[in-house]
Amino acid sequence: MGTLQENLEKLAALAIRVGLNLQPGQEIIATAPIEAVDFVRLLAEKAYGQGASLFTVIYGDNQLSRKRLSLAPEEGLDKAPAWLYEGMAKAFREGAARLAVSGNDPRALEGLPPERIGRAQQAQNRAYKPALEAITEFVTNWTIVPFAHPGWAKAVFPGLPVEEAVDRLWQAIFQATRVDTPDPVAAWEAHNRSLHQKVAYLNERRFSALHFQGPGTDLVVGLAEGHLWQGGATPTKKGLLCNPNLPTEEVFTAPHRERVEGVVRASRPLALAGQLVEGIWARFEKGYAVEVGAKKGEEVLLKVLSTDEGARRLGEVALVPADNPIARTGLVFFDTLFDENAASHIAFGQAYAENLEGRPTGEEFRKRGANESLVHIDWMIGSMEMQVDGILQDGTRVPLMREGLWVI
Repeated sequence: MGTLQENLEKLAALAIRVGLNLQPGQEIIATAPIEAVDFVRLLAEKAYGQGASLFTVIYGDNQLSRKRLSLAPEEGLDKAPAWLYEGMAKAFREGAARLAVSGNDPRALEGLPPERIGRAQQAQNRAYKPALEAITEFVTNWTIVPFAHPGWAKAVFPGLPVEEAVDRLWQAIFQATRVDTPDPVAAWEAHNRSLHQKVAYLNERRFSALHFQGPGTDLVVGLAEGHLWQGGATPTKKGLLCNPNLPTEEVFTAPHRERVEGVVRASRPLALAGQLVEGIWARFEKGYAVEVGAKKGEEVLLKVLSTDEGARRLGEVALVPADNPIARTGLVFFDTLFDENAASHIAFGQAYAENLEGRPTGEEFRKRGANESLVHIDWMIGSMEMQVDGILQDGTRVPLMREGLWVI
């Protein structure tokens, strides 16, 4: 199993070598919660050892966020550091790698007015657009790596003291990222081969739509014209392979923004804008979510979905087997990076150019049926009770998943 420090070293090395596939002389721009400073220093050490030319980090601080959301004037909530994100986008397009350290307190902003949270989130989404576009277009190599934030650990293990909860969360992270295997790099090579086999099958069949059936769910998701399935290691525009998510268990593609019909219910909670959103449900007509609700956190969800017209349409659909290492932990992580890889999911908002043949942009992107939005919100719908069929152009149905497991 290794000591905590040994496993942290392995995770940091994995993030740089397998996640980013960092090239000698390449610059890294990292973002991280301020609590992760020691882990970020370890990542920088591994990056410089791999030949990085410069490692720059931008820290986020929940306490500062709370002060702003509590004390800033109303009009101040419409501000966001566009200059920062424009600079990041410029750096990405010039070849800098993007490293995001994820893991935060999902309840960090609880008790604050949802209207103010939503307003600030909209401003953030608008300002971040240049950097987001560079990432979704895969102009450079990027990855997300988890950190066991104390607030996150307490949400996952509420009955344990903080130190014990953090230790348990790290163990779950090491399992989910395959760090607890004898050779994590070899384990990821094998895992990528398995994901690529699924991708190849789905791309060969050219399904017109997917049909999801489960508790509270009867949803048909039409797929974009010339859609491509992706999963695991993905090439950038320059052909450099990277693993965008550590961990990852999904294969995913782009829905057609006008061809989604039916009802769907979430199978797991969602951490959104520092609050927990639970029991999400939606009803779609002609691709648009004409009704959306939630048992908890509905006000924040609806505010974020009012960002633009595309926010209530789908930009991603993903298939995830319900018996993967993340699901086998039996935990609800209250963190999208983990929970989306524990269950099949859909995403409100922006589609990815990598999910379309030729990676088109602009008018061609829209012509194919791909969705555009300033938001991208993954939410989980899969479970051991979910059935998924692929529907061919002639209406033939092909079983893809039964009881949440692959049957192909």
